[in-house]
Amino acid sequence: MVQRRHAKKTEEFAQAQTTYPHLAKYLDEISTQMLEPEWHMELNRDMKNDPNPNVIYPVGDPIFIHIYKNPESGDIVYNVIEPRLIDEEEELMEKIMDRMIEHAHKYEVPTRIEDAGEVIKKIFDEVVKITPKKSTMHAIESRIHLTQQEYDNIWYYIHRNRVGYGKLEPLFYDPYLEDIHCIGVGTIKTIHKIFEMVHTNIEFRNDIELDKYILDASERVERPVSDANSVVDAIMPDGSRVNFIFGRELSLEGSSFTIRKFSEVPVSIIQIINWGTMSAQLAAYLWLCIENGMNLFVCGETASGKTTTLNASATFIKPDDKVFSVENTPEVTMPHKTWQHLVTRESGKDTDVTIFDLLIAALRSRPNYIIVGEIRGEEGNVAFQAMQTGHPVMSTFHAGSPHSMIQRITGHPINVPIASVDNLNLVLIQQAVNHKGRRVRRVLSVTEIERYYDVENKVITREVFSWDSVNDKHQFRGMYNSYLLEKKIALMLGYEDTRDIYNELARRTKILEKMAERKIDNYFDVWKLISTFEKRGEDALPFTL
Repeated sequence: MVQRRHAKKTEEFAQAQTTYPHLAKYLDEISTQMLEPEWHMELNRDMKNDPNPNVIYPVGDPIFIHIYKNPESGDIVYNVIEPRLIDEEEELMEKIMDRMIEHAHKYEVPTRIEDAGEVIKKIFDEVVKITPKKSTMHAIESRIHLTQQEYDNIWYYIHRNRVGYGKLEPLFYDPYLEDIHCIGVGTIKTIHKIFEMVHTNIEFRNDIELDKYILDASERVERPVSDANSVVDAIMPDGSRVNFIFGRELSLEGSSFTIRKFSEVPVSIIQIINWGTMSAQLAAYLWLCIENGMNLFVCGETASGKTTTLNASATFIKPDDKVFSVENTPEVTMPHKTWQHLVTRESGKDTDVTIFDLLIAALRSRPNYIIVGEIRGEEGNVAFQAMQTGHPVMSTFHAGSPHSMIQRITGHPINVPIASVDNLNLVLIQQAVNHKGRRVRRVLSVTEIERYYDVENKVITREVFSWDSVNDKHQFRGMYNSYLLEKKIALMLGYEDTRDIYNELARRTKILEKMAERKIDNYFDVWKLISTFEKRGEDALPFTL
């Protein structure tokens, strides 16, 4: 079986080299420097443990990525392999672009950027013709003749530069990238989901090239940078978040930007379990709490994975519930049929609409659940008012512990009265930590907020899950000691013996473990199974417990 799989991979690799000559040429160029890379159609998390990676994988025709460890610097190198234009093809592309401009007046200007590619392709095909001969310009047709290879290469660059993201285009195709970092003139660095920080072979050679790229990109998203407006946050056409900093006065190494990539398919709770971020039992506990309307804050520092965990946990909201999400930038993805997705409008004008405004509007619509992308200011007060009036709330919050969360939530500018803090039920703390030489994300604790103790003017809390860093395990400290499970959820569900709720916790833990075993880990597959269980019970599951 292993030999057959290896033979198939070898065959796929050979076919890719035949189909894409630029891939074969690249492999030939590096053959004297290193061993042939290992071909993969998909990557897996186990590769993180390889101290000397040397892999190559496709991210969309005709782009391939080669990742390896530089033996001299110790850096992980991320090489983009894409077609290269020879001088003759560069000249042809200039002629074709001139000809396309002459023909462009025949077509209506598309109203949406995503429709531009189709129009540009029509114009391109109108001015070129594929022939088996070397490139010429036909005297009668006035069409530029290209070989198939020239056609493919030139169209790739026209599309990349006019419709796509220019030289960063391959990075947007790669589903394994989280963030893209440009800290000034020089090479781009990215955060890879498996290999973490990697150094790409994409670079901006000087200020002129970098500034032009940022000016073009910011204008495209209708948030143009300038000397007067040097720091800009925006949303890219694919949904990714970008922060531009323009000019050397502010960014000493040259203009800079950071892109947080958008994923069309969110991370599922099963993937989070498989990565060790939380245990199946912890996820089952969240399932019971969220399904029964508990209020949850997912807390942690920057890049700790708060939004990812919030998104994944949202699949535990009952499938027929009406859900409202309120965000500054759209990051939350909900699978629910009745999902109102609200995003702020902030440009420094009188027409601005803030999170505070949207949260007030959401409350008037009587949703079953409100998700706030991140609480930072006065909207926190409204969120707690929502909790008080019976609207469950989930949100992310910057804090490293339940104690610091309470301090921040009761301080300026949020100013929630300490007596109201016990409207929040759960505080989940998540961090990115170094564990045995690897950078991993872990839920450090889950704490229940029990009540406000007015005698000492403090909030009583109870930690129910903690992370054992030595063994990398999550310990359930709330067994027969959970305030939420016994005193709230079990009573709501009508249990005669409230401790029977732990049997339901065990059952749901088993469901999640079975899903992990059977590799049911796609976000929408997970959602479908959880919804099926919610509506039809255990008998409808595709496995027995």
